[in-house]
Amino acid sequence: MSVALTGAATPPSPRTEKVRVMVVDDSVVIRGMISRWIGAEPDMEVVASLRTGLDAVNQLERINPDVAVLDIEMPDLDGISALPQLLAKKRDLVVIMASTLTRRNAEISLKALSLGASDYIPKPESTREATAAETFRHDLILKIRHLGAKARRSAAHTAASPLPAPGHDRLRAAAAGTVPAPAAAPLQFARRPFGLLPPKVLLIGSSTGGPQALMTLVAEIGVVIDRFPVLITQHMPPTFTTILAEHLARTSKRPAHEAVDGEVVKAGQIYLAPGGRHMRVARQGINAVIALDDGPPVNFCKPAVDPMFTSAIEVWQGSIMSVILTGMGSDGMRGGKEIVAAGGSVIAQDEATSVVWGMPGAAANAGICAAVLPLNQIAPKLVRVFSGDRS
Repeated sequence: MSVALTGAATPPSPRTEKVRVMVVDDSVVIRGMISRWIGAEPDMEVVASLRTGLDAVNQLERINPDVAVLDIEMPDLDGISALPQLLAKKRDLVVIMASTLTRRNAEISLKALSLGASDYIPKPESTREATAAETFRHDLILKIRHLGAKARRSAAHTAASPLPAPGHDRLRAAAAGTVPAPAAAPLQFARRPFGLLPPKVLLIGSSTGGPQALMTLVAEIGVVIDRFPVLITQHMPPTFTTILAEHLARTSKRPAHEAVDGEVVKAGQIYLAPGGRHMRVARQGINAVIALDDGPPVNFCKPAVDPMFTSAIEVWQGSIMSVILTGMGSDGMRGGKEIVAAGGSVIAQDEATSVVWGMPGAAANAGICAAVLPLNQIAPKLVRVFSGDRS
């Protein structure tokens, strides 16, 4: 399976209003297929099916969607050009970029995330291939459901704020961890102390919203990367992970690449799980080595965070620092429990700065975290922990 599933097919939660979806794609086949899928769901509806980005920009205010599924390659105005215009017109619009799995489209999709798109989804090359089409349907419905609900909550909070930020600025603020928390009292979670053993490795797991969060994080932890290996699993398909590794290298100014089976894990390197394969680690003599796994999805994901977390215990025991960033589902929670049981530590991103508080929320609610922090506070905490301060 080349496209990672991003979470279980969670049922819709009860609500009085359906998530309003605008589908923008120059392919009448794709528009019709997506519209049929959404129409079969009780909690969402298609309010517009449009052929070009220009149509979307011109009709946005009249349509007033919660979510836009936006193709990249279209006549008149392509997706990456339409994106900033859409976000400028509608605060809190959720934009899911849709593209085929090419290197060019992967580059554009990651650029779109930096411009304020909430997520991306790879389109199957052929809609006649049953498995690929079902994977696309499953992932798209899941993203619309979770991100649409988040958009409604965000819009309600923004309406109550005296100085709301434009959509793209708000998303950038969320990625930087500077979004103010809601006025309600913050949730309190049972916390565990940081492990007593000094960490020898940093493990990071992420999904929806992860690329933006990862860029923010690696830019600030250079002193950690220089002295320790960093292993990252991001729910992402092939080609996209290749591009993401290049972006991580440019942002961190440190070596970063897709992990290669059998290579020795060394300090000063960022290893990214390649799309479509789980990244585990194993002990080989005195060295830790990468062990790529082409087994079935774990937590509906491939690559998944849990295999990386659990395998690391066999190599580093309790000398592990792990971070769970924004993402759907609960991947990383089970592995995080095992890391804590072995003597290691878990940090989770907080809800206010997460695009979706599924994975970090599962860890926080399980009571396994030493800290639950806004994104912009995670890097300073990691620098202190790896310097010996485990308070």
